[in-house]
Amino acid sequence: MLQVNPKMLSRLTETEKEIEGIDLTLTFVRTKQADAARLTHREPVGLGIPTTRPQSD
Repeated sequence: MLQVNPKMLSRLTETEKEIEGIDLTLTFVRTKQADAARLTHREPVGLGIPTTRPQSD
């Protein structure tokens, strides 16, 4: 069994928070990768050629 020096408890808490931050960053990156992959499979949309409106007097 792992023995932890009581003086190290604050450092262990700090390390746990760092790991949570890394997990959050990985989740964000994976979401962005999935979004980018999804957008590359979209077909272009034809918007037509813009025209000017006739002026009214």
